[in-house]
Amino acid sequence: MLAKQFSAYSPSHWGVIAVFVIGAVLLVWVGRRQTQRQARRLGRILGATTAVIYAAILVYVLTPPTIDSSVPLQLTDLATVAAAYALWSQRKWAYALTYYWGLVLSTQALISPALQSPDFPNYQFLAFWAIHLVVVWAAIYLTWGRGMRPDWRSYRIAVVVTVVWASVTFTFNTIAGTNYGFLNRKPSTASLLEVLGPWPVYIFT
Repeated sequence: MLAKQFSAYSPSHWGVIAVFVIGAVLLVWVGRRQTQRQARRLGRILGATTAVIYAAILVYVLTPPTIDSSVPLQLTDLATVAAAYALWSQRKWAYALTYYWGLVLSTQALISPALQSPDFPNYQFLAFWAIHLVVVWAAIYLTWGRGMRPDWRSYRIAVVVTVVWASVTFTFNTIAGTNYGFLNRKPSTASLLEVLGPWPVYIFT
């Protein structure tokens, strides 16, 4: 018997959205009521937890390794690392990457998830949502819970790092025939990229 496949706006998707909203509200509520010492301690706990989640997912996709999915070149890979470090250290440059990649890009997964896997509680389902939710939660906690804000310098850093990532990833995709970051073609599932024009227009939109 084949496992039921995940589909957007199915009960499991709505369940994820509910978990996201509850988690976001709790993080903001807690963040605004902490002392500096408490915030530092919680930030390190959340940062370490994020790093452990990412490490577990990375081990999973490397077992066995495949060229299409095991290379950590998705922007979400970098965003999760940045989020873990931003939570741990609250450095502005790491926060800026988490802010722009989390709130601008990772939130798209909540609206139009590019997920082709069996439905909950399959590991692929859990891994996909875990890695996206922790990044967005980190951005929300640091921004509205702890009051951090990006400045123009950190914005420039985010732009430069994103351009470097896109250049490296596009080159790798072209050579290896992969599609990390959806830089070489749109995902096969419905997504917000559909309304942003054809390739390569949607990349620059």
